[in-house]
Amino acid sequence: MQAKRPKAKTRRVARPAAFNLQVEFDRETDGRWIADIPALPGVMVYGRTRKQALTAVEALALRVIADRLEHGEAVPGEVKVSFAA
Repeated sequence: MQAKRPKAKTRRVARPAAFNLQVEFDRETDGRWIADIPALPGVMVYGRTRKQALTAVEALALRVIADRLEHGEAVPGEVKVSFAA
């Protein structure tokens, strides 16, 4: 008599969660640029130029997302991030 092999369990893989982050800009009267990502409260930076502000806000957003992942606060699975400016 041949022993029955247990059926392999089907493993479900989570689809990547996408963070499409809209970057909003404003300009102070002294010429500094403000870049803000409303979807991530507290992610706001100043820059001398619009490009510097964009670069800094993207870096800060990635740090915040990484922190949330480390603490289990984000959607489990892979994360795809894109910025819209």
